[in-house]
Amino acid sequence: MTPWFIATEPFTPADGEKWDKYIEWSGLKQLDEVVSLDGLLCPTLLREIKDEYWPHIVNEDFMLQFFVDFDFLMTQVAEIETKNVLCVFRNPTREPEAPSFADLRFLGYDLVDRDCCISALTNCGGFPDVFANSELSRVGLLTDFGRAVEVQHKLRSLHPAEHHADCHLWAVFRLAAASDVTAHGGLPDRDVA
Repeated sequence: MTPWFIATEPFTPADGEKWDKYIEWSGLKQLDEVVSLDGLLCPTLLREIKDEYWPHIVNEDFMLQFFVDFDFLMTQVAEIETKNVLCVFRNPTREPEAPSFADLRFLGYDLVDRDCCISALTNCGGFPDVFANSELSRVGLLTDFGRAVEVQHKLRSLHPAEHHADCHLWAVFRLAAASDVTAHGGLPDRDVA
């Protein structure tokens, strides 16, 4: 399993009326924030694909916002104060482990349509015949790998005509303190495989 990296905008109660309307619409009252690869709720911070990005990003349809080079991504977002730096694994076959070169904390599993736009968990109005909103964590993710796989399969089988139910399963880790990485003189040394 290969880790990919992305920097996204946080979506929290600090977003005021937008947050309040989202909670009212979604019914996800347990949320403290949304951490997702949903491009509408948590857009990528690097929206423009610059020429110098090409050697450092995933060169695949709908995946251009994901970086394969953590160090390069960190240099691109170093000046952005408010951010979520995520390490993700697409369609893992088992519970993945985060790379050890940074303080990456496991948050859970997201289910995002194959265009990498909409989360079936937090931005489709729910699928009560597949999962209960109460199953989602305080950041809007499923925390158990087996249950996440089960939800992924049930979404596809029970809602075959629904575009947003045909999902990739994403394991999501978050950099614990993105500001600490550059505050101590740069990124930690690490071996590159």
